[in-house]
Amino acid sequence: MPIAEQDVKWVQEPKLGLFGQLYLPLVMDGLTTTISHMFQKKVTEQYPEQEPKLPANYRGVHRLNRDHDGHVKCVACYMCATACPAHCIDIVAAPAPVGWTDREKYPETFVIDELRCIYCGMCEEACPVDAIELTTLYDLTGLSREQMIFDKEKLLSVFDMTTKAGTDPVRTQAGKLGPASEAPPQK
Repeated sequence: MPIAEQDVKWVQEPKLGLFGQLYLPLVMDGLTTTISHMFQKKVTEQYPEQEPKLPANYRGVHRLNRDHDGHVKCVACYMCATACPAHCIDIVAAPAPVGWTDREKYPETFVIDELRCIYCGMCEEACPVDAIELTTLYDLTGLSREQMIFDKEKLLSVFDMTTKAGTDPVRTQAGKLGPASEAPPQK
């Protein structure tokens, strides 16, 4: 449908004076910005010589938490795999071993593809038993794609390492915006 002639508004190009034609206002704006940045606090960090200070609710490498008996806390309910928008979690459930009276199933295999993950925290938020968490570990490296696929043993070793170092205490309470939205309480 063509536009009616009375609905069309023609705009005239603004007329610039001599000052505007010399671009002096734009040059002054650029110099003001440059000089103001010269006197601001420097934000560049010299990584890896200087470790960055990350907030406690930073979303880094995943871990699987252990329960008080040292078993994997996961009950293989598939909530994390269902909530994951990147489809990077693969779980194979099996009946719980004899003696594990607090659950019917446990994850026989639990695999997270860390290269596919977008670190959104949806898995952590969906977990009903707080079995999966994102830690503050950020220096994730590997020489091959296979090294970046974390299985259950590797995820449990991240739990052992982070709790031993005291960098990531187990979160038991969610913040206002989700499990990783606030720093865990300090002991």
